[in-house]
Amino acid sequence: MPKFQSLGIQASIEKALQQNGLHSPTAIQEKGIPVVLTGVDVIAQAQTGTGKTLAFVLPILQMVDPENPDVQALIVTPTRELALQITAEVNKLIFTQPGVQVLAIYGGQDVERQLKKLRGSRQIVIATPGRLLDHMRRGTIKLSQVSQLVLDEADQMLHLGFLPEVEEIIRATSPTRQTLLFSATMPKQIQSLAKGFMQQPVTIQAKSDRVTVANIEQRVIETTDRAKQAALRQAIDDCRPFLAVIFCRTKRRATTLNEALRGFGYATDELHGDLSQAKREQVMKRFRDASLQFLVATDVAARGLDVEGVTHVFNYDIPHDVESYIHRIGRTGRAGGTGVAITFVAPKDRMFLDMIEKGIGQSLKKETYGSSYSQEISRDEEAGYTADKRAGRSQNRRQSKERDGNREKSTGSRAGSKSVARSGNAKHNQTRSEQKSGVKQGARATKTSSRSGTRPETKSGANRSRTKVATKSGAKPNRPAGQGRSTLAKKRTRTK
Repeated sequence: MPKFQSLGIQASIEKALQQNGLHSPTAIQEKGIPVVLTGVDVIAQAQTGTGKTLAFVLPILQMVDPENPDVQALIVTPTRELALQITAEVNKLIFTQPGVQVLAIYGGQDVERQLKKLRGSRQIVIATPGRLLDHMRRGTIKLSQVSQLVLDEADQMLHLGFLPEVEEIIRATSPTRQTLLFSATMPKQIQSLAKGFMQQPVTIQAKSDRVTVANIEQRVIETTDRAKQAALRQAIDDCRPFLAVIFCRTKRRATTLNEALRGFGYATDELHGDLSQAKREQVMKRFRDASLQFLVATDVAARGLDVEGVTHVFNYDIPHDVESYIHRIGRTGRAGGTGVAITFVAPKDRMFLDMIEKGIGQSLKKETYGSSYSQEISRDEEAGYTADKRAGRSQNRRQSKERDGNREKSTGSRAGSKSVARSGNAKHNQTRSEQKSGVKQGARATKTSSRSGTRPETKSGANRSRTKVATKSGAKPNRPAGQGRSTLAKKRTRTK
């Protein structure tokens, strides 16, 4: 087997590779590295998992000038996960090139933090198209000095709709650059891209000779984001793995899932970039000793993870590129053994599933979760509630309702008492008023009766009332026919 030095790689870099367990180059590395070192444009058609990342990373490390602070090598990838993986590979070897700095630029990261890093010396930049264009338009990054441009997973960038952005990025680089295009497939649009922006490229093809998935049973469980955690637990209970790795997209999701699984009694721990080296080693030792049955991990943290006895891999979050998928499921079925890889797919993940199936060249077996659990139970368990917590929550609600009911009764009773009291007082006052009014009316009636010798309520009495009202209003009273002034004056006197 050839050594990396025989391909033109420096001895210091080869030593670093050996320290990371890499002793011999893969087919794509053996064919590609010598050609890339000559400075010509290269089209490398290779399936994911062939080791193509090092086929361009190793020559770039040797060819950049540490004395020049400008961006000299630009690697464009379709996803931030892939950008982080490539950055991790570079960081493993960058100590062999003093003065060379690398920076990853991708969406979801603090822009101000990226701006601060861009002010320094960054010879190698690894970026996703969207965030890179953002910095270009802000004027915070200049690509005019780029001498090496790598388009990694070009077919995936086409599939995700990034081709216009990629073309804009290419135009911003130096016209004398070296362009390296890596793609698992070569659709017409990628061929047109190569024809328009590359100069007499050398084509290299290589088959995968490093990672095989033939001995891994691959399945897909179609579910929803709401029911995904319950679907995972059911799959674990059905499969009963000896050791299993559960992959999450972010550190936060890994922590959340790990805590939830612990709450249900599973022997699990988390592995991600926020852990100290001591904590990481402790977790890995427990996992290798089978003190832990499950390891909830992110892609970058599990890079190079090689533990004997891993029977299952669960993709809790579907990977966004084929290389990540193959890397993940390659944690099982090692050393000629067999393994099972289960990927959970929500409706929004269909695009990535199609990409993975196309990349590995096969259609995965699919099943649907949800028929054996009621939606209500799944929803409660999704939130991490045990039966006791649900019962306690219901009891609290009942007690709260009882307290509210007692307050309403107490308030209603007080309001009723006040209403009755006000009603009684009103009736009492009305009775007294009626009694006083009756006494006064009786006295007036007696007085009138004694003078006129008639009953109080007579036609003439009614006329007197009308006469008094009319007089008060200022209108002249109608004088009955045959009555003189003296008669009317007498009536006024009697009325008074």
